[in-house]
Amino acid sequence: MRELEERIKQDGRVLNQDVLKVDTFLNHQVDPMLMQKIGHEFYKYFQDYPITKILTVESSGIAPAILTGLEFQVPVIFARKHRSITMNKDLYVADVYSFTKKVANKISIAKTFLNSQDHVLIIDDFLANGQAVSGLTEIIQQAGAHLEGVGIVIEKTFQKGRQLIDQQQIPILSLARISGFQNGKVIFTEK
Repeated sequence: MRELEERIKQDGRVLNQDVLKVDTFLNHQVDPMLMQKIGHEFYKYFQDYPITKILTVESSGIAPAILTGLEFQVPVIFARKHRSITMNKDLYVADVYSFTKKVANKISIAKTFLNSQDHVLIIDDFLANGQAVSGLTEIIQQAGAHLEGVGIVIEKTFQKGRQLIDQQQIPILSLARISGFQNGKVIFTEK
């Protein structure tokens, strides 16, 4: 997605050889007009799939997931990283390690929101090592639901996340694919 790539070039900050900071438009401050276009791109790609739910992990995946859900006119579920007192024990749970935050989380979703009749599209902000997608896939399997595809806003192709998804033959769309960083600049994967 050309507009997303331009925004990454303009506002993204390379922090080191593995980390790109995009907090001015995606995961701290959110540009709703860009998120609307992102949701539309995911819809165009997956519109022929029988999507009944959009699934993401809190918190950075929520904005693109909501705008994608709006395009599909379906509910959006986000897995919580921390269980609140309002969440009962009737949960689907999976472990996810965050390489950016260097912490393991037990993500959870109430069983009332996902079942064997659902056809799920996972939406997330980044794909790097594939831990979030793996955790969400595990939850989908626990529910007996059907994983239809994965939509990623920014993929780091130099890390193993895509390989994990491709091995499972899951349809995937990444809107911006980054092959690495050089001299503080983002290098995009050739199309």
